[in-house]
Amino acid sequence: MTDLPPPPRAAVRPTTVTHHGVSIEDPYAWLRDPGYPEVGDPEILAYLEAENAYFEAAMAGRQGLVDTIFAELKGRIKEDDSSVPQRDGAYWYWRSFDTGAQYRKWWRAPAAGNPARPRTGAELAHAELILDEPALAEGKPYFRLGGMDISPDDRLLAYAVDDSGAERFTIRIKDLTTGAHLDEVIEGTLGGFLFAGDGRSLLYGLVNEHWRIDVAKLHRLGTPVAEDVEIYREADQGFQVGLGLTQSRRFILVSTGDHVTSEIRLIPYADPLAQPILVAPRLPNREYDVEEHDDRLFIRTNDTHPNFRLVTAPLTAPGDWQELLPASADFYLTDVTCFADWFVVEGREHGLDRIRIHDYRGGAAHQIAFPEASYTAGLDDNPEYRTPVLRLAYESMVTPGTVIDYDVAAQTRDILKVQEIPSGYDPSLYATERLEIVARDGVRVPVSIVYRRDYPRDGSGALYLYGYGAYGLAMEPGFGIGRFSLLDRGMAFAIAHIRGGDDLGQQWYLDGKLTKRTNTFNDFVDVAKGLAEAGWTRPGRIAIAGGSAGGELMGAVMNQAPELWGAVAAHVPFVDVLNTMLDPDLPLTPGEWPEWGNPIEDEAAFHLIRSYSPYDNVAPRAYPPLLITAGLNDPRVTYWEPAKWAARLRATKTDDNILLLKTNMGAGHGGKSGRFESLRETAEEFAFILWQLGLDRG
Repeated sequence: MTDLPPPPRAAVRPTTVTHHGVSIEDPYAWLRDPGYPEVGDPEILAYLEAENAYFEAAMAGRQGLVDTIFAELKGRIKEDDSSVPQRDGAYWYWRSFDTGAQYRKWWRAPAAGNPARPRTGAELAHAELILDEPALAEGKPYFRLGGMDISPDDRLLAYAVDDSGAERFTIRIKDLTTGAHLDEVIEGTLGGFLFAGDGRSLLYGLVNEHWRIDVAKLHRLGTPVAEDVEIYREADQGFQVGLGLTQSRRFILVSTGDHVTSEIRLIPYADPLAQPILVAPRLPNREYDVEEHDDRLFIRTNDTHPNFRLVTAPLTAPGDWQELLPASADFYLTDVTCFADWFVVEGREHGLDRIRIHDYRGGAAHQIAFPEASYTAGLDDNPEYRTPVLRLAYESMVTPGTVIDYDVAAQTRDILKVQEIPSGYDPSLYATERLEIVARDGVRVPVSIVYRRDYPRDGSGALYLYGYGAYGLAMEPGFGIGRFSLLDRGMAFAIAHIRGGDDLGQQWYLDGKLTKRTNTFNDFVDVAKGLAEAGWTRPGRIAIAGGSAGGELMGAVMNQAPELWGAVAAHVPFVDVLNTMLDPDLPLTPGEWPEWGNPIEDEAAFHLIRSYSPYDNVAPRAYPPLLITAGLNDPRVTYWEPAKWAARLRATKTDDNILLLKTNMGAGHGGKSGRFESLRETAEEFAFILWQLGLDRG
């Protein structure tokens, strides 16, 4: 790296805070702009821009590789792609991309006189463009559609837009009969909203000054937004409010909760100002969600077992729960959807997705079979309540995304679409396996891996290992077009299904949070060691990547076992865990305490978080090559966390390995918007990894 200018060095300005009798020094606390979410401090901006310039200088010699990988990624995308139309009432709806377009167009066509099951929008007559994202995004450096809803009479379209990446959305309403917009503009939402059954009322959640939805409101079309009616207000600062509908559309669901506790109220869809019906009052550590069929509530709850059970209750007595499907240690019940003639249970059994169809009259469930040993499958978009056919989504690490219509009565499937790879894809060149690695405490951790069939198994191969391990979010073994740019250059790609996710059930999640958080980091390190011992790779030939809480994982395993990693990519990493959890004024902190612990009130939680928080555990040692990304407008992982981490690492580490920090100055948690812009960021990450592993010559 002698051809590079010296990397930026952030000023050291010691700041000390004391909690539970322990003084913590933070030399880079000044990188947090006191005016946040507005960031205008010239010194802070200058530092971030200097880091960006250093990133550009370091990657300049790899620009050809970045461009090559970007072209590969783009070549695997069908540019004029479109979704399979799905019927919702009187219309078929679908979305499409024009060639070269970054954003979608949204369409509909009347169901009357059109095919019963079209495969493309081109088959449908009288197509109507209802929303033009490219036109809305024109001239904007960032654009994200936050959601949309059609009024019950099919006349009005409500949609929400974020044009900064800060995830503060603005709702607008379009008259589909004239193409004109109504005068109403609703600011400050998170994108969740819906029309009520009268077609003249819009319900939405409002974000407060701490970026938390604590209130649900109702807006009457044609009236001032300032006069909107409050439907529900949440007093607990750790809870957030959400809105939804039962599949039957008889009821609006007003939900509130944090990561471990929930509470739901029902409001008649046809009468949004009616008195809400409380299903069951909140109880600590009890979660539940609700569906409805024929005045009978179907409630999925974890009140007796972490893997959830299904109970029912009459609408007239919603708290009188009667068990319908008991909880099981082997089957993790993840979702229930009530259709007119049957209800569908989704879940995972030994980590594999299952879809089971139940008759309301009882009897054995019918389970839909899938052909591969490792895959991901679930209900796709199914807006209608009365339907003989289920729309399913299926894929695996070697099978592209597949859209299926499943005839429930005949138990037959019709494959409507398989993801097209325009540049070509030969699945016979690749293989996938599901392995188990024994962690240090004896627990068997699943690993999904995909590789070219000529990949060496003598320890010489390079491996890309991905992990997340938080919030009970499973990392499913699905298809990804990007990874083939690594596989075709001699790498294998693996997902470590570590504790903290719910890959093997809710207990798997519980065993990776709060006081058991370090299991997540240990699992990841032990998976890497186990793969090396099995001949898949060797220490120093392993590239690792994770984002957000997965970025925290990257920081923790870098501190624990830096010698294993040949390159690390940490995207919007949640690395300043202790300081963030000590600040209740940050947007997400109170709602995060059930996940990480509350170090303000709980001294044991304070010491535990301090023991693994990546920023607090940077030490004078050799660290692997590192690429860090951030978003200036990110409300989830604030920009200063990765900035502070980079600064402390630069000042402390004893090696001369490259460390790069790239901050998107006009984006948030998800990086740049647009389907191609995000590909370029992936290309940069892959080029960095290939460069550091010595595989950047092709």
